[in-house]
Amino acid sequence: MAKANMRYRFRNLENTGFPTSTGKAGTRMIDRTGAARIRKSGFAFWRKISIYHSLIQMPRWKFLFLVFAFYTLMNLAFALIYFALGTEHLAGAEAATSSWQQFVEAFFFSAQSLTTVGYGRVAPVGLITNTIASGEALVGILSFAVVTGIFYGRFSRPRAYLLFSKNMLVAPFRNGRALMFRLASYKNNFLTDVEASAMLVLHQPKGESRDSKYFTLKLDISRISALALNWTVVHVMDEHSPLFGMEAQSLIEQNAELIVSIKAFDDNFSNTVQQRSSYTHHDLVYGARFLPMFQHSDTKGLVIMALDKISDYEPAALPEFQHTPE
Repeated sequence: MAKANMRYRFRNLENTGFPTSTGKAGTRMIDRTGAARIRKSGFAFWRKISIYHSLIQMPRWKFLFLVFAFYTLMNLAFALIYFALGTEHLAGAEAATSSWQQFVEAFFFSAQSLTTVGYGRVAPVGLITNTIASGEALVGILSFAVVTGIFYGRFSRPRAYLLFSKNMLVAPFRNGRALMFRLASYKNNFLTDVEASAMLVLHQPKGESRDSKYFTLKLDISRISALALNWTVVHVMDEHSPLFGMEAQSLIEQNAELIVSIKAFDDNFSNTVQQRSSYTHHDLVYGARFLPMFQHSDTKGLVIMALDKISDYEPAALPEFQHTPE
């Protein structure tokens, strides 16, 4: 049977949530972090975005920078108000003579009021200044309560902490070929009941655009009891696979993408965690096998797993595609 005919005898998934038609080059559906490459429009910005989810999910450095920026801007705003009222309304700040010194006194008084520290050297004088200082203290209490809650949410959010190999390989497997990638847990958490699923996306040319075809790939082992070491997830490219008969050039021409999803139970959180990632034809290495990434230690009988070797591979000759005898 010709490869073109073999390709279409597998059921194409229709209800995937992804588009069935893409541009001339085909579009990657999922990036390496697992986020969907989708931009939503036609709706108000503040109704599209969840501030809580954004703060929980953003990188650590961005979150810390945002907290620092919010704290600084709030103090600057209230400092400008105190400075506009005049430092004569701040008892203890009379020694400041220049405008810069007066603003500095107002800024640090704002910081003490916002954090409710209140050293006592500078104090508000008059109804208006006391009212503003009281309002600033209330803003500070509410702000720190929100930030503390978000800090806890970020710290306690269950995550899988999985490290994926940079490449997916087409490697020799049981006298045939198999598509495979490798993963491991890089934290000191312990994952059990680990399940893997994989979906193949082929962007096939059709006129000026491409049709996106989706196929569920059957995995050689789709579930393991525990992820103590690394796991090489394998899809056998036999006659039951939509990849049967496809060489590297065919996968490149169709902008092949492999979307992978891992679900597991974390014993520490007593909760289910999951993580997604994807590989494109740019990540494909045709004719290679993974190298071992763990070894036994000479002391205490420990097994040492080298996470920096998770993507290491070596060239390997591929056997020809074999038809199953009838």
